[in-house]
Amino acid sequence: MKIDYSLYLCTNREVINGKSLIDCVEEAILGGVGIVQIREKNAEANDFIQLVKDIQTITNKYQIPLIVNDRVDIALATDASGVHLGQNDMPCKMARKILGKDKIIGITVTNFAEALKAQEDGADYLGVGAMFKSTMKPEASVVSLNELKKIRKNIDLPIVVIGGINNNTIPKFKGINPLGYAMIKSILCNDNIIENTKKIKKLIDINNNSNNH
Repeated sequence: MKIDYSLYLCTNREVINGKSLIDCVEEAILGGVGIVQIREKNAEANDFIQLVKDIQTITNKYQIPLIVNDRVDIALATDASGVHLGQNDMPCKMARKILGKDKIIGITVTNFAEALKAQEDGADYLGVGAMFKSTMKPEASVVSLNELKKIRKNIDLPIVVIGGINNNTIPKFKGINPLGYAMIKSILCNDNIIENTKKIKKLIDINNNSNNH
């Protein structure tokens, strides 16, 4: 499965005002999202498993990877495409042992040293951030554009920027060309998710027209 990281959706049911998350994810995919991460920090295990299974009906239909945030056990139980891990979650090497070589493992990093370790430990892609202060994760430390440039220049993995990514901040990455942009609110908090997502995708494509990493 070739992975299109360029527009990366992270879910959060708390921002969709009671709408169906399945519908929102489908609309986002129709608008150009190429990869989906189930990120539901307050979900109990049973609820999370059911949610993954529900969303899989959509991601499988469009042959889009579905990544589970934090929970290696749930990724394994649901045969999800992979898992995304933070610095305080299960180590990448251990997750790889459990999930096998064919699953996608993404690691959140905030500096070059963490990025290098993730690459050495066998990560498939990096989530670099938070790039800007974000209401979704206010406690996250902010990564400078210079640090991102250093990671981009020296690490040979796909880089997805996360944290405060929206129409206003995407142009700030011009010339750095991260492979992907991860968003929650910018995609989900819209009356017309399809049309709005298409606009974001177009902005990314314009910004990264020299993107061949």
